[in-house]
Amino acid sequence: MQKHFDRSWRQWLVVSALAVHLPFLFPTAAHSWPLHKHARTGHPLLVGYFPQWGLYYDQPYSVKQLVDNGSAALLDQINYAQGFVSDGKCSVADPHADLDTTYTAENSVSGKPDDPASSFRGYFDQLKELKKRYPRLKILISLEGAGFAEDARPENRKAFVASCVDVFLRGNFAPGIHESGIFDGFDIDWEYPHAEDAANFRALLEEFRSQMRAARPGLRLSIAVGHSPQMLPGTDFAAVAPLVDQVGVMNYDYTGPWSQTTGFLAPLFTSPADPRHSNSIEKNIAEYQAAGVPAEKLLMGVPFYGYSWTAVDHTNNGLFQTGRAVHGDQPYRYIRTLTAASSVYRDPRSQAPWLFDGETFWTYEDAVSVRYKVSYAANKRLGGVMIWELSDDTTDAELLNTAHQALLHPVKASAFEENPQHPGTVKGSGR
Repeated sequence: MQKHFDRSWRQWLVVSALAVHLPFLFPTAAHSWPLHKHARTGHPLLVGYFPQWGLYYDQPYSVKQLVDNGSAALLDQINYAQGFVSDGKCSVADPHADLDTTYTAENSVSGKPDDPASSFRGYFDQLKELKKRYPRLKILISLEGAGFAEDARPENRKAFVASCVDVFLRGNFAPGIHESGIFDGFDIDWEYPHAEDAANFRALLEEFRSQMRAARPGLRLSIAVGHSPQMLPGTDFAAVAPLVDQVGVMNYDYTGPWSQTTGFLAPLFTSPADPRHSNSIEKNIAEYQAAGVPAEKLLMGVPFYGYSWTAVDHTNNGLFQTGRAVHGDQPYRYIRTLTAASSVYRDPRSQAPWLFDGETFWTYEDAVSVRYKVSYAANKRLGGVMIWELSDDTTDAELLNTAHQALLHPVKASAFEENPQHPGTVKGSGR
C-alpha cells in the first residue's frame, strides 16, 4: 500500500450542520447508539500499518510513540510498510530507516540509547524491542513493488519466495545482520494482479504458504486488496481464501483528488444523492463474501487521512459539488485542527463527516464515523479492521482508541437499519 494518493486508483441524505465541533473521545461521543449488552464471542483483530516514511516527517515518527500513547497495547497486529519487491527478490526497502538510524534513550522503546557502532539499529531494532514488551503483538512485513507479476511466474516463483523468507523471516537483512523473529509473516500488497496474472497470483500465495509452513509454524499470510473484487479481475477468491489468514480490503479512496467532484472518502453505505459514485463499504464487503471470502477473514479498511477541494460551490454545503481537487492527503491529526474554523456536517446514514467553510471541502473520518463503521464490522462478524495508517492519528491515538472500543463494545445492529433514528449533530467545543 503506497502513500495514499500514489496508490492505484483507489442515501438519501439529510444534512445536519455542526457549528464548531463534535466531542471526540469514545465514551462521550455525541451519538449514543444502543450498545450490545454482551461482548461478542471471538476476537476481531485491530490491525494498523506502520509507515516507514514516518522517519522523514518534520517530527519523525517513532515506534516508541505506539508505547507512549497506548497504541501498542491495543493493536493485535502491525503491518510494517514496507519491504521491497524487485529484480526477482525481496529486499529491505530503506536501509537507513530500517537498519541504520540511531535512537536515543528518549525515543527508543527500551529506554536505552543505541550503540552507534552496532550494525543493527533503526526501525527493525525498535520493532524487536516492541515485541519484547508486547509478546502477543504480531508484526507482518508488507511487501510492495512493481515486480510481482514477473516474480509470480512459474520459473521465478520459488526463488522469489525463498528470498522473502530468507530476508524477513530468517532475518538476513544485510551482510553481517542476522535477526530472526521480528516478523510473523507477510502482507502481500500486489496492486493489482491483471486477469492474465490471476493463476500466478494464486500459485504465488500457495508458494508463500508452503515455504512459510516449512520455516516456522503459526506464521500469518495476508493480502491487501482493492475495495472491490472487480479490481482483481479473474481472481478466484474462493480458492485464494483458504491460503491466507486475512484479506485486508482497502475500503477507502472511493473518491479523491482524481475527481473534480467532492464526495465521501470511505462511505459505509451508498448515497443516492451522489451523482458519480455508487460503491460503498457495505456493498463491497458483501461482494467479497459472495466471491468466496469468509467474513472471519475479511478486514475492513479504515482511513486515518482525508482529501480536500477548494473553490467548491455552496450548494448542499459543498457535498457532491465541483471544485479544484488538492493533490495529496492530510492526516486526521491535521484535519481535526480545522474544525474550529469550519462547519462539520454529517451524513446520517453512513455517519460520514465533512468539513466546509464556504470555500474548502474536506472528506475524512472522525471518532463518530470510526465508531459507527467499526461497530458495523463487528456486527457483521468480520475478522476485524485495518488502519491506514497509524501516524495519521492524533498524538493521543484518538481514532485508534475509538476503533478498539467499538470492536469490544459495538453498537447494536439496529443502528444500521435503512432509516435509523440517529440523534442530530450537536455543537461541541473545538480544540
